[in-house]
Amino acid sequence: MCRGSSQVQRLRRLSLFPETKAPGHDNRTIVLAPTGKDSLLIASVLDRRFAPCCVADSVTALCGQIDQGAGAAIIAEEALTARAIVALHEAMERQPPWSDFPLILLTVGGRVTVQSERLRELRRPLGNIFLLERPIRPETLLSTLETALRGRQRQYQIRDQMHQYARAQEALRRSEKLAVTGRLAASIAHEINNPLEAVTNLLYLLRRCSDANLARRYLNEAEQELARVAEITKQTLRFYREPNHPVDTDVAAVLRSVLVLYNSRLGAAGIAVHPEIEAGSSTVLASPGELRQVIANIVGNAIDAMRRGGRLRIRVSTSTFGGADRVRLTIADTGSGIPLSLLPAIFEPFVTTKGETGTGLGLWVTGEIIRRNGWTIRVRTHCGPRQTGTAFSITMPLRSVRQRARVEEAVA
Repeated sequence: MCRGSSQVQRLRRLSLFPETKAPGHDNRTIVLAPTGKDSLLIASVLDRRFAPCCVADSVTALCGQIDQGAGAAIIAEEALTARAIVALHEAMERQPPWSDFPLILLTVGGRVTVQSERLRELRRPLGNIFLLERPIRPETLLSTLETALRGRQRQYQIRDQMHQYARAQEALRRSEKLAVTGRLAASIAHEINNPLEAVTNLLYLLRRCSDANLARRYLNEAEQELARVAEITKQTLRFYREPNHPVDTDVAAVLRSVLVLYNSRLGAAGIAVHPEIEAGSSTVLASPGELRQVIANIVGNAIDAMRRGGRLRIRVSTSTFGGADRVRLTIADTGSGIPLSLLPAIFEPFVTTKGETGTGLGLWVTGEIIRRNGWTIRVRTHCGPRQTGTAFSITMPLRSVRQRARVEEAVA
């Protein structure tokens, strides 16, 4: 039985209770007093103050109303049996992290007994409790409820700020994903342009060639360059058509595709690539697009750190740690390194070593992807006069044949 007033909005400024901007019934007061006339008296007092309320006839109904959304609850002590306290505690556990739901408990006066102490200890996990001893003056009840609802309003403000922060983070992730796509697009354009220029030159020579053997060699070279364009196109299409949900993904194959797309930038910067890929499976459960974005971010940063040339060592290996098989991906460069003062914050947003040319979002998104997938990442860097460079090491659980068989058996 819910109570309210059609004049609430017009007379809100005369009320003791704050207006909530939250949708639904987030500012209602739930009343549970199963014996006597307490529930009807409290509801009538709140009605006169234009405060929306709802009377529950059991703890189960009270918990259901709290799950739907409420500002506070007024509960008579006799309704809180041991079983009811457990049910109410479960309802509190279902509340979101920002919530500290206020409970106003109407107690019975008298001396402290063993039973009252036991109930007090049982109530302790319920958290935010206001105790009012009966008989209660209406002014005392309204003042306590006003305090509880004002606290609830501050919780709603924290909730709104958390939602706004989450939306801002999602916008940053999307902008960084677009930035990665733009950088890859530039690399793809360079990669395709070079073999197309070679094909153009070979066709020019072929038109003026009278030697059949030489013409055949020109044709073979043109076919090789066109095959190179086809491989780049295939890798690009794979990047955009890959599923977003986790699937069995070959780390070595994703790594090779990224190196193909960055080949022109690596060559233009005079960077020698030394890949070391161990024989055997390197399959992990991951989104191929996310894994590709992680590798592209780290490789792109390595290229930016070696503008005067250097060496890029990349290793894919497997190992057993803690009884579990793992894949380790290590990307090490001989670039300028990361200043030690920035090293603890490199996975935070807007932290960059590139000055105005960097967004400071690449490693932040990388860290978010690694955390969300349950992987681990370690960073080593050197900025000294004798040695410079940075190494990123990512560890991921290996999807071996034995593990897949266990998963399939569990599903069956």
